[in-house]
Amino acid sequence: MSDTHSNGDSKSSVKLPNIKFTKLFINGEFVDSISGKTFETIDPRTEEVIANIAEGDKEDIDLAVKAARAAFDHGPWPRMSGSERGRIMMKFVNLVEENIEELALLDAIDAGKVLTYGKARDIPFGASVLRYYAGAADKIHGKTLKMSNQLQGYTLHEPIGVVGHIIPWNFPAGMFFFKVSPAMAAGCTMVVKPAEQSPLSALYCANLAKLAGVPDGVINVVTGFGPTAGAAISSHMDIDCVSFTGSSEVGRLVMQAAAMSNLKSVSLELGGKSPLIVFDDVDVDSVVNLALLGGFANKGEFCVCSSRIFVQEGIYDEFVTKFVKNAKNITVGDPFDPSTRQGPQVDRAQYEKVLSYIEHGKRQGATLITGGKPCGDKGFYIEPTIFTNVTDDMLIATDEIFGPVISLFKFKTTEEAIERANSTRYGLAAGIATNNLNIANTVSRSLRAGIVWINCYLAFDADGPYGGYKLSGFGREFGMEGLYKYLQVKSVVTPVHNSPWL
Repeated sequence: MSDTHSNGDSKSSVKLPNIKFTKLFINGEFVDSISGKTFETIDPRTEEVIANIAEGDKEDIDLAVKAARAAFDHGPWPRMSGSERGRIMMKFVNLVEENIEELALLDAIDAGKVLTYGKARDIPFGASVLRYYAGAADKIHGKTLKMSNQLQGYTLHEPIGVVGHIIPWNFPAGMFFFKVSPAMAAGCTMVVKPAEQSPLSALYCANLAKLAGVPDGVINVVTGFGPTAGAAISSHMDIDCVSFTGSSEVGRLVMQAAAMSNLKSVSLELGGKSPLIVFDDVDVDSVVNLALLGGFANKGEFCVCSSRIFVQEGIYDEFVTKFVKNAKNITVGDPFDPSTRQGPQVDRAQYEKVLSYIEHGKRQGATLITGGKPCGDKGFYIEPTIFTNVTDDMLIATDEIFGPVISLFKFKTTEEAIERANSTRYGLAAGIATNNLNIANTVSRSLRAGIVWINCYLAFDADGPYGGYKLSGFGREFGMEGLYKYLQVKSVVTPVHNSPWL
């Protein structure tokens, strides 16, 4: 394949989605915002308006929280058996799988995501996460306590209450399921605020949840902007927990608002500047493919992207030659075109941010060896971009760019690779490519990151928890750890009289 660009015109026969849901979803109904205001959601392929979406504000969040609180305090969802919740969640899974095409279409037109990837990976994986937690709903157990005095004790794991989910724009449908599924399994009710750049699939999912039999008030979706609707969730006195995925800068604001309000618990999955460390004992061709996946997946709009690639000096030159050649063959174009591997950045602001970092790299003395320019006459398309001769203190090496920009570094020793890989304020993910088990073990234990992939990358699974170290946040998605953050632990203690056993 060669560099191509479709100029925003779909060359495939795919029918564009019918935008059915543009209003807020509160207490089981689609409603206008209280103010009546709307905002435009933009097609990043064409820069044209897709639809006008209801603009929720503080008053709408209050209404949604009121519905969620009533559903939690008085409704059936937290009082159902885990198996009954799981049964309804499985109906939800089935409806998601029946609507994979529609959800993938919505994310493609709203967020510029490649349609074939959405149908094959993004939406099916979201469904698998929902299925995983449907199966976990009846496996929430406390413990019997062996107490030292004449006491009998046990623990209960109870739903934390009303949860606020603030989800990002890079995986709109996927993130909806990553957040909503464990909270549902725990017996919580919730208010979801999708990103203003990509609200369509969350509204569609809310309708599927209603069709599946999820009681009214359990899932509420309020579309709107971060400084208004998002801030209202973070500071709301009747929300018990907030889960946020996004930038470290906004994560600080969420945590601050949570602390200043009712000290609600917080889970933050934030930015990354993830290293991929390539040792010289590997097959270069296979690792080049791994690096392309890690660095350019989802047009670089991926918090775990391997945007810093460290290559050992013995294979550095060969790796660079082959990596650049393959990057030049990535087809950039309309995400509806089956031949496309990279779509547009999500919106103009992100597009201009990525281009500004490319200019920073050039000004600070890094060598641009491929890409670095917009492509096409319209839409937010940027060429896959690779820099060499990057120093560890350059902006392109320290900042999360969130676009198709990779920095390559040469290293000599294992110790140097570990030190430089850890020399970042982030700690979300990392990759290691080596055939040496001792190196793999040593380096994986030395890296300060929440998930480390060895000879693979982006290897997510519903059973494999991941989350951040340092400025990449805290709390975990997936696995039972992703469920526990939506549960409170209560100890129940009673005296034991005249028992032969303590």
